[in-house]
Amino acid sequence: MSHAHETVLVLDFGSQYTQLIARRVRELGVYCEILPFDVPAGEVSSRAPRGIILSGGPDSVYQAGAPQVEAALFRTGRPTLGICYGMQIMMQRLGGRVDRAPGREYGPATLAVSDPGSLLFRGLEPAQRVWASHGDRVVEPAPGFRVVAASEGAPCAAVEDRERRLYGVQFHPEVVHTDHGRAILRNFLFEACGCRGDWTISSFAGDAVEEIRRTVGEGLVVCALSGGVDSSVMALLLDRAIGSRLFCVFVDNGLLRKGEADQVLRDFRERYHLQVRFSDAADLFLDRLRGVEDPERKRRIIGETFVDVFEREAAALGGVEFLAQGTIYPDRIESSSVRGPSATIKTHHNVGGLPERMRLRLVEPLRDLFKDEVRGLGEELGLDPAFVRRHPFPGPGLAVRILGEVTRERVATLQEADAIFVGELREAGLYDRVAQAFVLLLPVRSVGVMGDGRTYDHVVAIRAVETLDFMTADWARLPADFLARVSSRIVNEVRGVNRVVYDVTSKPPGTIEWE
Repeated sequence: MSHAHETVLVLDFGSQYTQLIARRVRELGVYCEILPFDVPAGEVSSRAPRGIILSGGPDSVYQAGAPQVEAALFRTGRPTLGICYGMQIMMQRLGGRVDRAPGREYGPATLAVSDPGSLLFRGLEPAQRVWASHGDRVVEPAPGFRVVAASEGAPCAAVEDRERRLYGVQFHPEVVHTDHGRAILRNFLFEACGCRGDWTISSFAGDAVEEIRRTVGEGLVVCALSGGVDSSVMALLLDRAIGSRLFCVFVDNGLLRKGEADQVLRDFRERYHLQVRFSDAADLFLDRLRGVEDPERKRRIIGETFVDVFEREAAALGGVEFLAQGTIYPDRIESSSVRGPSATIKTHHNVGGLPERMRLRLVEPLRDLFKDEVRGLGEELGLDPAFVRRHPFPGPGLAVRILGEVTRERVATLQEADAIFVGELREAGLYDRVAQAFVLLLPVRSVGVMGDGRTYDHVVAIRAVETLDFMTADWARLPADFLARVSSRIVNEVRGVNRVVYDVTSKPPGTIEWE
């Protein structure tokens, strides 16, 4: 997206924190994009960024095959901040020395700022807690650099060359465990790069509306409305840009939460006045899923069936030229990542292959936003705050929460149990405290006692997690009396369920969803 705003570029060396750097920069009001580490220096210059940040990474700079950068990158005159591996590569390219540290410095470390005139640490106290994660260290800074801070494991924990506007830190200012990380990044952005910090979600909304109008012209756009946050925010943004030339298609695959299809249709037609074409395809999806137990096959069948149904509905509208998709920034980074922990991507729920099959041009108005920014944009566009804060729901719906075969009966059982759990969470004021909460239907039966008889019925598991970024998550410590109430309601009110268990696995080693 062409932003009239100042931009800072983050070059990604494969750190698990790369996306976090970009988010922190944007939180400070500066637009930021992530590029692979090997982008040519010429391309970096042509984008005229206000500054450049080199991320950390899992490699050692002196290893064969370690990610490298052109030395020309340090001659662009753009203020550049190297973080961890980014600092080490800067030192190595400019004539410093990097060596294996005698001991790995991992976790909290105490930083001693030795130069009160330092730009990065301006206005900050001389001793501060930072988060370190490195097995190498800079033994000798490159010529022209001054050491401005040290820690026990890193004698050159921060360096500056004010003349060339080059800066490096041997710790992670972007993580919350670094006490003054935000202030250090602010000093770099505002003091070194001279940024104004005027990028906001409302300025984004204005830019996006203009860009959609430019791209689409007088054309018609179709989009799949799933009822999830991304697709809903996208639909409202497109509506603001092109109004009645937007057609939404809502496909009921029979795998939604209880009452969800009615609610989504009512909201978007009556409240937000969108044109929504409804397709009740529950029978088709459930027929195709009959007898299928393998989770990957389930996902594939659902994805293919969705494409078939959507294609049929879109063709019935006639004259459509554009397909809008709710792709967001992490999807793009993950699918284009060069290497490192962000290199794997799950079979994505955005509809792969549709634009080619339908000869439609693609519009992706949210492609530059992180999830929390999409939520902010939703509020900006008037989406109900309760809706904006809804927990994520998997693309294949309840199919991935029914372990084993998906049948109409099992879907109905799960919908009832899930509605009780989520309803109780809202009632108890716990819904917003957890990031995701749901019920799973297990492919096992257990013996129970109901009244005078013994039963042999289904087991459900309830899952609730707390997380900031969904990369790691911890199981939520919900109150025991709350769990007791949920369990007793499910067993008493949901036919065919006689046992409730609570999943106390964190991620890692577990995933949030089970399939």
